[in-house]
Amino acid sequence: MKVTRIAYSAALNPGKYAVLQEQARRLGRVRSEVWQRYGSVDGVGSGLRDRQVRDRWLADGTHVQFGVLANAWKETVRDAIADIAANREAAKAKVRQAIARHTDDPTELKRMFTALKANQWIADPFLARQMRKHWRRGKSHVHDQIVVRADQYNTVVDGRGRLWLAVPGLQRRKMVRIPLSTTVAPTGTLRLILRGGRVEVHYQIDASAMRSSQRPCGQATLGVDKGYTEALTDSDGDPHGERLGELLTTESDRLKERNRRRAKLRSIANTAAARGDHAKAHRIKVNNLGTVKRDRQAARHRARVRTEIFTAVHEVVDKAVTIMAEDLTKRFTGRKKLPKNINRRLAAWTKGITAEALKNVSERRGSAHVPVNAAYTSQTCHRCGAFGRRSGDRFHCTPCGVVWQADVNAAINILHRAGDPDIALHTPPQRVKQILQDRTDRHRTRLPVQDSSPATAGRRANNPNRSTMSK
Repeated sequence: MKVTRIAYSAALNPGKYAVLQEQARRLGRVRSEVWQRYGSVDGVGSGLRDRQVRDRWLADGTHVQFGVLANAWKETVRDAIADIAANREAAKAKVRQAIARHTDDPTELKRMFTALKANQWIADPFLARQMRKHWRRGKSHVHDQIVVRADQYNTVVDGRGRLWLAVPGLQRRKMVRIPLSTTVAPTGTLRLILRGGRVEVHYQIDASAMRSSQRPCGQATLGVDKGYTEALTDSDGDPHGERLGELLTTESDRLKERNRRRAKLRSIANTAAARGDHAKAHRIKVNNLGTVKRDRQAARHRARVRTEIFTAVHEVVDKAVTIMAEDLTKRFTGRKKLPKNINRRLAAWTKGITAEALKNVSERRGSAHVPVNAAYTSQTCHRCGAFGRRSGDRFHCTPCGVVWQADVNAAINILHRAGDPDIALHTPPQRVKQILQDRTDRHRTRLPVQDSSPATAGRRANNPNRSTMSK
C-alpha cells in the first residue's frame, strides 16, 4: 500500500519559481493536447497506450511545438493518459448500474460485465451507447504541474543541514535547485505543484515503512459514529478527536467575517471603476482581494482538520480489531436548504477525510473496517429500537424514559446493525424505516417475530434481532 507525502519549498528564489512556472505552463499545453486528441471513445477508449502516443508524436514532430525536454513531455503524456483512463473507469461504475437495470439474465449479465471490464464494449451496441452517454470527452485546465521521473532528479544536503532538490529545467543539463522545508528526501516519481510562489513536492512511500503502521491494533469490536463536536464516538462511549468541532466553528466564523469584508472592498472597487477611478479599483484588487494568503490559510486549516481526524482514527484502532462504521461514501441530500454558515460548519468535505482515514489506517495497522447501513441509527433507541427525538447531543426515548448521549446511542446502533439479517448495506432508507417500525410494533405488543420465509427464519436463528432481545 502506498501513501502520498508532501514536501514544501522554503524561501524559493522568484527567478527559479518563474522558470518552473513557464515549464508547467508549457506542459499544461501537452496535457490539454492529450485530452483533446485521445480523451474519448476513439482514443483511450479504443485501448490506446501512452507509449503509442509518444511514438506518434515523435514520428510526426508534434513534440517540437511544446518547447520542453523529452522526458518532461513524455511523463506528462503518461500522466494524462492515466487520468483519462481513471475518468473512463469512473464512467464504468454508472454503466454497471445500467446493466443491472437492463437485464436479469445471469448469463447476459456475466457477458456484459466481462466485456466492460476487458474494454471490449465497443462491439456491443448497448454497452457502447451507455459508455458514450456516461463517458463524455473531458478537458484539462491543469497548467501548474510538473511530473518528474525518479531518475531525473537528485537531492543533496548542504553544510547547514538544508535539503535541496534539483529538477530539470527548460534547458538541457541545467537543473533548478529547490530548497525544501524537510530533511526527508523524496523518492520515486515526483509531482511538483506550483501554488502562490511555493512548490509542493508530492511523492509516494510504502505505508509499511511509516512508524504509525508498526503500532498494533486492539482486540475489541466497536461501532463508531461520525460527529461534529468530535470526529468519532465509539460504542464504549469514548469520544475521539474532540477538537474537531472547535476547529470547524472557528474557521467558519473567520470565513464569515473575512468574506463580509472582502465583499465590502469589492463593492468599493466596483463603485470606483464605475465612476472612472480605475487606479483605485486596481489598487484594491491587487492589495486587498488577492488569493495567495487566502489559499494558504485554507490549506493550513485543512491540514489541521486532517491531522485531528487521523489522530482520532488511530485512537479507535488502538482499541479495536474490527470497526463498524457508517458507509461515508454515500451522498445524502437534505430536505431543507441550510444557511451558508451552517453548511460551512458541517463541512461535508470532512466526511471524505474520515472515510479515507478509516480505510487507510485500518488497512495499514491490520484491523478490519466494516461499512454498514447507518440509516436511522441516530433516530432509534439502541435498547428498545423505538424511534425517539434527537436534540443536539441528547436522544430522548419515550418508551424507555431515558435520555441517551446521542452519538453513543448511534454508535451502539451501528455496532448492532453489522449483524442485522434484514438490513443490508444497500437496503433503501424507506425499507429500513419500515423494518424498524415493524419491529417496534411487535416489541410493543409482545408479538413473535413474523418470518416471511424459511430462509429468513434460518437467518434469524443465526443472527437474532437485537432489538427484540432488548430488555
